[in-house]
Amino acid sequence: MSKRDYYEILGVPKNASEEEMKKAYRKLAMKYHPDRNQGDAAKAAEEKFKDAKEAYEMLSDPQKRAAYDQYGHAGVDPNMRGPGGGGEGFGGFAEAFGDIFGDMFGQQGGRGGARGGRQVFRGNDLSYAMDITLEEAARGKEAQIRIPSWEACDTCHGSGAKPGTSAKTCGTCSGAGTVQMRQGFFSVQQTCPTCRGAGKIIPDPCTVCSGQGKIKKQKTLEVKIPAGIDDGMRIRSVGNGEPGSNGGPSGDLYIEIRLKKHDIFERDGGDLHCSVPVSFITAALGGEIEVPTLQGKAAIDIPEGTQAGKQFRLRGKGIKGVRDSYPGDLYCHISVETPVKLTEHQRKLMRELEESLKKGGGKHSPSGESWTDRLRNFFSA
Repeated sequence: MSKRDYYEILGVPKNASEEEMKKAYRKLAMKYHPDRNQGDAAKAAEEKFKDAKEAYEMLSDPQKRAAYDQYGHAGVDPNMRGPGGGGEGFGGFAEAFGDIFGDMFGQQGGRGGARGGRQVFRGNDLSYAMDITLEEAARGKEAQIRIPSWEACDTCHGSGAKPGTSAKTCGTCSGAGTVQMRQGFFSVQQTCPTCRGAGKIIPDPCTVCSGQGKIKKQKTLEVKIPAGIDDGMRIRSVGNGEPGSNGGPSGDLYIEIRLKKHDIFERDGGDLHCSVPVSFITAALGGEIEVPTLQGKAAIDIPEGTQAGKQFRLRGKGIKGVRDSYPGDLYCHISVETPVKLTEHQRKLMRELEESLKKGGGKHSPSGESWTDRLRNFFSA
């Protein structure tokens, strides 16, 4: 089954601005969110919610949107090698025949186009892993990171040539950066193998930068982590990747978020879960206990006869995700503690309590009788 158009899913035109798409997505997310749809309509609403999320994630990324506008779903399919994919599909075809189509329609070849008769190439993207705490993910933060950076070589002043010498026009391509090769009826334009698209060659390269005209250093980058970010999400910093070749644009830096393990909470989307130990006396008689939340302390009323595994839900005490309209919930799972290291007197009291409970029959043990019945049926089968 063919996939629906992303613009159609969001209900926006193809020239919609980023703000218009964001408003459309928020409206759909609130309408079809699983927490707002129950019963028979839940499954259909969930599918529409997923479709809207996928469409917005693709169109909110300028690079993926450009690939989608040009190639459709094939351009963002991870199994295809288009501008938004990574396989060997459509992109391989475009790279193999791009120069032919460029000659036919007057376009320039190369991944980054051409400047001044030379082929230019976009720099590679960089990846950076950042570890943050659950509290930092919930509130957001500003951080400084150190990343590799390229600066013009002080010795050759960026020319790549040894001081006192200069670059020369490539004799193979006459400075064009490309050469023409005929294959049957077609004239194929390819990157010059001698100068690799630069249009010039350096007979005496600079010994400091090895002819690159730049040297690798480190720079400090300010990064803003949005509130609600989750494990595995990425932040894109445009232009902070590796520099391009022959004057091409730099790649981007992708900061991948890694959430540190928390001592108390486990995160599930916008919801939080924690295990709360309760004494068997409190579980039997009931009472009020304090539980931690990211906003501070909260109180829970434990009813009389609470069993281990009982779950209490505190609405709105979870985390508000980066694309959510409201925060998730906190689920407290009761863990009844068995007392240890009893004194002889305490053991005596416990035995007296046990005898007293046995005299009361099954009413003191809600699952005892059903367990005995299941055992009896099991062994008599």
